[in-house]
Amino acid sequence: MEINGIILVAGLSSRMGDFKPLLKLDGKTMIEHSVDSMLYSGVNQVIIVLGYRGEEVEVLLRSKYNKSQLVFTHNLKYSKTDMLASAKIGINALNTCDAFYLLPGDMPAVDTKTFLKVKETMVKSNAMVVFPTIDGHRKHPPLVSHRCIDYILQFEGEGGLREVWQFFKNKIETVPVDDYGCMIDADTKADYEKLVNYMDSKRNYKV
Repeated sequence: MEINGIILVAGLSSRMGDFKPLLKLDGKTMIEHSVDSMLYSGVNQVIIVLGYRGEEVEVLLRSKYNKSQLVFTHNLKYSKTDMLASAKIGINALNTCDAFYLLPGDMPAVDTKTFLKVKETMVKSNAMVVFPTIDGHRKHPPLVSHRCIDYILQFEGEGGLREVWQFFKNKIETVPVDDYGCMIDADTKADYEKLVNYMDSKRNYKV
């Protein structure tokens, strides 16, 4: 399968009180960890959807990665739109692929094994969308088939991505994972502290 990734980094970070993508975790910025998690899982290219302070993020990432690995696009209405709007912008920037992962930029700790399990499930099931689950609850990142693209781009209803997934509910598969990284984002300073501690514990475990 040809798989690409979309990382949504357009938000204002208003609840954090600091700019989330550039916060440091284990020696790298949060956005670098998010990009790395996708590249380590074997995606061909990562689309970065930028918004607030997008130029800073783009400059940083261009200095760290091969230009063929990343594509940058911007949600110019980031302060007035939701995640679905950013997802559409990312989808419009995709190169041809069989499927794509969709990941919020403040979830930098998803394990490579999770990405691979989700991919394996799509290959086996031919599902339209596959979600990792923990205790039966859907988590990020979903893997979305290219067959969903037209519907997502044309969707104009209420409810955002949750409502989009409802349309495909009979064609969604899930796969249980043991990955705390799927459960922690960085909405608040307390969340960030949890992430710092978790990343530290992962590093120490590997050592």
